[in-house]
Amino acid sequence: MIDSLSWVTVYPELLLLGMACVIAIYDLFVTSPMRDSTHRLTLLTLAVVAAMTAYMALSGQTISGFGGMYVSDPMGNWLKTFAALAMMLTLIYGRHYAGARQMLRGGELFTLSMLGLLGMFVMISGHNFLIIYLGLELLTLSSYALVALRRDHTLATEAAMKYFVLGAMASGFLLYGLSMVYGATGSLDIHTVAQVIAAGVDQPQVLVLGLVFVVAGLAFKLGVVPFHMWVPDVYHGAPTAVTLFIGAAPKLAAFAIVMRLLVEGLAPLAFDWQQMLAVLAVVSLLVGNLAAVAQTNLKRMLAFSTIAQMGFMLLALVAGIGAGGDGSNMVNAYSAAMFYVVTYVLTTLAVFGVIMLLSRTGFESEEITDLAGLNQRSPLYAGIMAACMFSLAGVPPLVGFYAKFAVLQALLQAGGAAYVGLAIFAVMMSLVGAFYYIRVIKVMYFDAPTQTEPIVASMEVRTVLTLNGALVLVLGLIPGGLIALCAQAIAAMLV
Repeated sequence: MIDSLSWVTVYPELLLLGMACVIAIYDLFVTSPMRDSTHRLTLLTLAVVAAMTAYMALSGQTISGFGGMYVSDPMGNWLKTFAALAMMLTLIYGRHYAGARQMLRGGELFTLSMLGLLGMFVMISGHNFLIIYLGLELLTLSSYALVALRRDHTLATEAAMKYFVLGAMASGFLLYGLSMVYGATGSLDIHTVAQVIAAGVDQPQVLVLGLVFVVAGLAFKLGVVPFHMWVPDVYHGAPTAVTLFIGAAPKLAAFAIVMRLLVEGLAPLAFDWQQMLAVLAVVSLLVGNLAAVAQTNLKRMLAFSTIAQMGFMLLALVAGIGAGGDGSNMVNAYSAAMFYVVTYVLTTLAVFGVIMLLSRTGFESEEITDLAGLNQRSPLYAGIMAACMFSLAGVPPLVGFYAKFAVLQALLQAGGAAYVGLAIFAVMMSLVGAFYYIRVIKVMYFDAPTQTEPIVASMEVRTVLTLNGALVLVLGLIPGGLIALCAQAIAAMLV
């Protein structure tokens, strides 16, 4: 029998699911081409869900429900809050863009976005292999449909097919790896798996092989090398509003399942998976930054930038159990990784918000040259974009600098020459990355404008985008609150 506490763990998910169904039916009777009332109802739902998860996170409680298959803890609830807020910003920035491209005709954008967010929530709170996989599939199926939402657009259709094929392969990797872990441990429960592995298993070779497949599946979801092939094609081919959907909130859910599966479930094998993550981080930083330098398309450049940024985040996970092997650096390292992901999503939202603002009917602002002379057309939007580019490059006093600094600090505190070497390599790759970020700023401020059309934005978009850009600066100047929040959430998870 399911106790009442079990239902408490899924209150936000139940609201999200119920309202997704209500909005899907309600939209059938909406005649406005911009779906104004559907848009407002969706934003209201997301705001209530974000408030619920924030309240649950502030309570500091960890509640396990449904026989331990689902957990509500501070880390999960904060990630859900940030994911819901990121989805709100995605829909605010993307509505006019989507409306101009006939993507709001049936209201699928809103319903699929909410179902995708529901999948993220299940991924974040799942404490059982099957539950995590169900959440992952709900998110990916929603993503496939959203990428192909512009049915008359060849690039979008091609991107959806590539995403579907490669995503199916990655899901197979992850599912096969989880099945091998189950075969070696006899359990699907994350805590039980950790206990069995710590006590010793009869077939360690099967367990390690399963770990390899699990890490490969997770690497695809994070979009790191060599499982990155889908990222530039999907970022480029998908409508920009959908690119933002894929590139922002799901990164929070991907971080959560890495923490659930590797840190909580496979912690006794940390020595093995940290080595794998270190290799993935190094090649991602190298390939991501060098490939981004060669790009002229802004969305493809940001795709390779994402690969490099996720590689940098993996370095913090590598530093969790350092040279001493005592785990004393775990809270510091994992909270740095969480801080990095949250601030990266915040910055990405503003970047794509500006890109969609510059797009108009019949014109996609996708090339770097399309930003030429933006400062002369709008100093505000140029300033927001410049702040985000500097932040992604790690220039102080913006939040990206502190995020990189926190990761490097975690690496150095891990001790050992290998961690120092990783930190030095990360700094060198950041210098390479600074080139293509600063190139965008140079184009905005020093090149002659190629577009003369006025930039039209609603008060809603202008206000939210300005606040979004301001947060990139404010959190860089006073990061203490957010980093403390991340540390408390990680500490509660590790208890």
